[in-house]
Formats: sequence, C-alpha cells, structure tokens
Amino acid sequence: MTDQRSQAEIVRQSLKRRYRKERRFRAYGVMAIAIALGALIILFTDIIGKGYTGFVKTTITMDVNLDGEMMYLDDPTDERQIKMADFVEPLVQALIKEIPGATEDDRKNVRELINPYASVTLRDALKANPEWLGTTQSMTFLTHTDVDVYVKHAGDDAYSIKLNDQQKAWVDELLERDVIETSFNDVFFSGGDSRDPSKAGILGAIVGSLLTMFVTLILSFPIGVAAAIYLEEFAPQNKFTDFIEVNINNLAAVPSIIFGLLGLAVFINLFGMPRSVPVVGGLVLTLMTLPTIIISSRAAIKSVPPSIREAAEGIGASKMQVVLHHVLPLAMPGMLTGSIIGMAQALGETAPLLLIGMVAFIVDVPDGFFDSATVLPVQVFLWAGSPELAFIERASAAIMVLLTFLISMNALAIWMRKRLERRW
Repeated sequence: MTDQRSQAEIVRQSLKRRYRKERRFRAYGVMAIAIALGALIILFTDIIGKGYTGFVKTTITMDVNLDGEMMYLDDPTDERQIKMADFVEPLVQALIKEIPGATEDDRKNVRELINPYASVTLRDALKANPEWLGTTQSMTFLTHTDVDVYVKHAGDDAYSIKLNDQQKAWVDELLERDVIETSFNDVFFSGGDSRDPSKAGILGAIVGSLLTMFVTLILSFPIGVAAAIYLEEFAPQNKFTDFIEVNINNLAAVPSIIFGLLGLAVFINLFGMPRSVPVVGGLVLTLMTLPTIIISSRAAIKSVPPSIREAAEGIGASKMQVVLHHVLPLAMPGMLTGSIIGMAQALGETAPLLLIGMVAFIVDVPDGFFDSATVLPVQVFLWAGSPELAFIERASAAIMVLLTFLISMNALAIWMRKRLERRW
C-alpha cells in the first residue's frame, strides 16, 4: 500500500509540474500577444497623432479688388501682360483690409501670411474669367505654411512657430471672424509633390504606385504561375531542377535592395532604359515578387489531392488537360492569395526603387508608363527627411494612406482565401 501511495504521489506531483508548465507556456503566449498588440497600438497612435492634421488645410477668404492699374494688367487674355502683371499686390491690399489696425507699414508682416502660390491661383482664376478684371471677388486661398502650422499646432513643442507676436494676434483675430478656416485637405489628394508643404499632395505618388503595380502584376503573376506549374507538374526530378528550386527559395530571402542593384545594372546600365519611370520600377519589383508567387503557387498546386489527377487521367485526359482543366482551377484561389500578398509586399518597398532613380522630386502627375514618377513609400521617405517640420504631418498622413492600401490588400487576400478555398 505504501508503494502504491508513493507512486500515486509521484504521478500527482508530475501532473502538477506539467500543468504549471502548460500555464506558464500559455502565459508566455498571452504576454507575447499583449506586447505585440501594445507595440502596434503605440505605432498607430504615433502615426495617427502626427498625421491626422495632414488631412486638414487652412484657408483664408478675402474680397480681392482686381484693379487693372494695381496689377499693371489691361487684358487678361494677353500672355505677355499676364507674365508681367503683379498678382501679389491685390492679395496684400485685401488682407490689410481684413486685419483691424493693419496699415501700409505692416506690408511685410501681412505678406508673410499669404501663401506663395496664392498669386498663381489668382492669375489662373483671372485667365479663366477675364470679365472679373475691374471687379471685386470673394476668393479663397491657402494660407502660408507658417500660418497653417500655427493654427494646427499652437502649443505643440514639437513644432517651431515662426510667426511673430503681431502675426499671431492677427491670425487669432481672423480665426475668430472665420476669415481663416480649416477644412478637409482636398489638395493632399489632388496634387503632386511641392516645395511648399501646404501645396504638397500624394496624387502623383498614388498614380505612380498604381502604374508600377500594374506592370508588376501583369509580369509577375503569369510568369510566376507558369513557373510553378512547370516545376510542380512537368519538370523532371534531377539535380538541375533541385538547383532551381533551392535558388528560388533563396531568392525569397534576399534583401530587396539587391534587386534594386540588379535592376540598375541590367535595365538601366545595360539596356539603357530611363530612370524613375514606372516600367523600370515594375520590372524591378517583378524580380523581387516572383519567388513569393512561385512558392505560394507551388504550395497551392500541391494542396490539390492526387485523386483529382488520377480521376482525370482515368477518363482519358492528357497531362496538359489535367493541369489546365482540373488542377489549375482548384489551385487558383491559393495562387491569387499568394500573389496579392506578394503585391502588397511590393507596394511597400522603397530600397530597390531608390536605386533606379524613383527618388526624384516629381511635381506633375504621370500620364503613362514612361513618364517620370515616384511611389508612395518613396514619397514618405522624401518628406520624412525634409528639414521643413510641416512635412512631418504630410509624411505621417501618407503613411496612413499607404497602410490603408496594404491592410485592404491583405484583407482581400484573406477574404478570397475564405471565400474560394475548398477543403478536401
């Protein structure tokens, strides 16, 4: 009896130790998840906290006297006169009238509140509406970047307020009278890059990203799927195919900047293709994405049960018919999922595109595959490295847009996998 009790006690102690280990293991898992979620929350809080103001613009509405003598302009349709005209003076005079107590002696301080591009806006409006000459029109312009920073970040030590005390008092007064207002920043989504943060937008980067991703998709998906089908269904098992498979797996782990060096050496230096164009960017990202698509496509093909192939062959189907009519349709959901994930990875890449010149300052929105362009990650890189503090919120806002694209693409991949996959 004593031996039985001692053995039972040993078993109980062993079970207690095992249960304690299991509880510790679960606790470690919960702790790891909590740390990951905490880091993710901190990341998103920091990005959103810095970037939400990038979706807000500061504007000023004034009654502008379009006096021809003041602007040295008689005919708004005459390009020569337009080039020589002074479109800043009407803006300065209109703002002086809006500021209580401001006089001609305050011209310098008043002019510093006006956006440098406001005169361009006035010029374009007068060219489009020549009948406005000699009249007074209520017009809305973007404020100077310093005013925009003051309105959105007054009291924030991370931002340096460059306005003097008099200018701050003027801006506060104009805010109270709703002469200066804040609203949704449509300029951020409708313009290209700019030296002035208040005029900087991401439309050019978005279009460049879409063009680059289109080139990547139309090249990487068919080539990747074809390579996976050949290696999985038709390639003979020998040392050469083993060598190819090993190298494909190795390429999936190669740093992305290596593909940028390859693109620079082959596409630009060897073939003489232009720098900073979506075609070259798409070719480089195709090289980077191919291993991911090939590996995921091979895994999808392997998941199709052998009985499908055997049944098709049993009714007289050829090898090609088996693959195209039976295996490929059943493996396609997995292939699409892997391709979307690969494209999402390519969308967030910066290093390989920097080496092929897509880091250039691009103001215009690209119209085609051979126009100079940049992409969203590179645009974020440029703004984040700018000495102008107002670009910080633009960079964070662009990161929010990029994350939205990436999360949407990954969510689409998950939905397609759940919606289309078959369980055998």
